[in-house]
Amino acid sequence: MTKITIITGIEQKILLIRGQKVMLDIHLAELYGVETRRLNEQVKRNIKRFPVDFMFQLTKEEYQNLISQFATSSVWGGYRKLPYVFTEQGIAMLSGVLHSERAIEVNIAIMRAFVKLRQILATHKELAERISELERRMNKKDNEVMALFEAIRKLMAPPPEKPKLPFGFHP
Repeated sequence: MTKITIITGIEQKILLIRGQKVMLDIHLAELYGVETRRLNEQVKRNIKRFPVDFMFQLTKEEYQNLISQFATSSVWGGYRKLPYVFTEQGIAMLSGVLHSERAIEVNIAIMRAFVKLRQILATHKELAERISELERRMNKKDNEVMALFEAIRKLMAPPPEKPKLPFGFHP
């Protein structure tokens, strides 16, 4: 697995839960090449390193919401307990708990993915602020320029969700 593949996979596994960017224990275990229960065992043995702002367990509602977003994945059915999620700081702390070359490489890749995500979000916020400032300055009567700003806003908006196709066989 190349570093580019790892980073791409990591970015797709960063979720927004409770207003924080986090990764699930199952995804981290997969990246580190260990079983999820082994990762959680190491965390529990070093629980003082993982305060609530570094790691927390999902509620039933959060877990059900997560399952509904990824309904076709077979990964979600295997949990007997509610999964844990780790914030960026918690993931950094994992490097002190998991001792392997792979853990070091994966931690570096994860930290780079979080930094890249922050840069992307900052760029979009900065661009939106500049457009708003230009709108305030310009003459409201210029319809063509207003249409241009509207087109730029539409391009910056996230793509609409695709309608879900019916599941199963339909004659």
